[in-house]
Amino acid sequence: MDPSALRNRLEDGPLVADGGMGTSLIERGAGVGDAVEALNISAPQLVGAVHRSFVDAGARLVLTNTFGANRFRLGPHGWGERVHEVNVEGVGVAREAGAEIVGGSMGPLGIRLAPYGRVKAEDAFAAYADQAEALAEGGADLLVIETQADLRELEQAMLAVRHAAPGLAVLASVTFTRDDRTLLGSTPEQAAARSVELGADAIGVNCGEGPAQVLRVVRAMRPVVGDTPLAARPNAGGPAEVGGRLLYPATPTYLGELMHALLDEGVAIVGGCCGTGPAHTAAIVEATKDRGPRPRVEVVSVSEPPDPLAAAPSSTELTALAAALASDRFAVAVEMEPPRSFSAATLVAAAQTMKEAGADVVDVADSPMAKMRMSAWAACRLVQEQAGIDTVLHFPTRGRNLLRLQGDLLGVHALGIRTVFVCVGDPVTIGDYPQTLNDVDVTATGLLSLITDEFNEGRDRKGSSIGEPTTFFAGAAVAPSAPDLDREARLLHKKVTSGAAFFLSQPLYSEAPLRRLRAAYERIAGEPLQVPVLAGVLPLVTARHAEFLHNEVPGIVIPDEARTRLRDAGEDAWRAGLAMATELIATLKADGVAGVYVMPQFGRYDLAAEVVEAARRA
Repeated sequence: MDPSALRNRLEDGPLVADGGMGTSLIERGAGVGDAVEALNISAPQLVGAVHRSFVDAGARLVLTNTFGANRFRLGPHGWGERVHEVNVEGVGVAREAGAEIVGGSMGPLGIRLAPYGRVKAEDAFAAYADQAEALAEGGADLLVIETQADLRELEQAMLAVRHAAPGLAVLASVTFTRDDRTLLGSTPEQAAARSVELGADAIGVNCGEGPAQVLRVVRAMRPVVGDTPLAARPNAGGPAEVGGRLLYPATPTYLGELMHALLDEGVAIVGGCCGTGPAHTAAIVEATKDRGPRPRVEVVSVSEPPDPLAAAPSSTELTALAAALASDRFAVAVEMEPPRSFSAATLVAAAQTMKEAGADVVDVADSPMAKMRMSAWAACRLVQEQAGIDTVLHFPTRGRNLLRLQGDLLGVHALGIRTVFVCVGDPVTIGDYPQTLNDVDVTATGLLSLITDEFNEGRDRKGSSIGEPTTFFAGAAVAPSAPDLDREARLLHKKVTSGAAFFLSQPLYSEAPLRRLRAAYERIAGEPLQVPVLAGVLPLVTARHAEFLHNEVPGIVIPDEARTRLRDAGEDAWRAGLAMATELIATLKADGVAGVYVMPQFGRYDLAAEVVEAARRA
């Protein structure tokens, strides 16, 4: 079948492919980890029975049992010298089972190509060429290069197929991990674009995490592929290991429902992959017959633990804080300190409490007061993974030269942390190790510019490519109670022009300082401050606590009436502090503040939870 014949066939309507060959053979007794492709020779009746079950269910395209029939996969099982025979027999068994169209299955080689592995591109080309030549000789109608995760390997496969079987149509199909990227990080759009460049006659997605993911990927691919036909062959859901076996949860009914949505997206070849059997194929066939109008199926990315990268926002998704601010919802952030131990159990527990109370995000400080703490990156990842709440990473310039700073940003992004709060950081002279270096190559505004103007545009400070743009949502600090308000307003304007997307303020105990700062900013900048501000709310616990903050912490001003109220409350000062915090939140909300930034004191997350609930009510 040449490319034009394939297109003519697809113009007649969707082509239904079969289901999971490997999992079906295992269900019938094949050994997990064995070279099931060798069954084409040693047990052709077993392979033929699986093919016939799919044909009887309505499949018209049957893929040969040759997924791993290449020298790299068959060699360790003692079949490396019989690659040609295994592939030729594979086509024959499928044809004898009654397949209308036989697709020669060519899975990944099971190795890594250089420079990430030890196999050279020419060796991969040779392996694919051997297999393609055998499948063509056996009489395959088209070749299916499937479950590809490395676009460089896909390139060698396509080049080999065009060399060894130039007349056959080729379907190139890619697989994606839970975060909708290939194992080596390519997006659906990149995979589709590369497949088009390589001249695939049909482009698709198979395997992966199930029908919903495949639908997401198809929707991403469709604008890129032009008029090239699309194929979709999902697993029966994400596999789960139970009792040493991989089980696939998606029922035939569910798969059939999602097939309607895939067909609505214009998919021309539909079928199943791992975990799908004849019943799933029958459901797909029914979906192709019932083409009545249906509402659009909306799918979301998987975000449950334990994989924090699954929840990492893509270039088109908003972080939790960005989403709250974009929707004009009163945002609530809570600051937490990383532990002094390698155990983050208490941090995670507190984060879960804040989530239950209604916080949007947890802010993780980086060695506050220059005290030794767990890496803030690690703490953020553990909170996202185990508590299921998004984080804001405090990212100080303190102690980082330009080289380290940029490498750290790449690491942070790779860990799935997207919201960063840029700051200078507390000087090391006040901390645990005053003799250590406090060097700063880049100011806070310089770091903001580096993130928003360079990293988020896909390049480093030198202008060199970093592969693809980062998607950081970056904010900065503001001090409404600063003694030189004009200077603070000028600095604030510089941060705005450097790309700050939000501001976190120092603790406030009335709305007046923020009003004065806004007025100073408008006078100096010539326009109102448009970037959202989360006002700092630090609940006071005792009268002594209030006096210490007022007298010894720069930037914090606690009005006389507030300190008097705490003194008069005596042992109930914490109640008075909580009441003042909730009253202030209501006032700030009425004054147009975008949200609050709650700073728990002395580990009193119970009080912080009440403040969060009050903020959420506001």
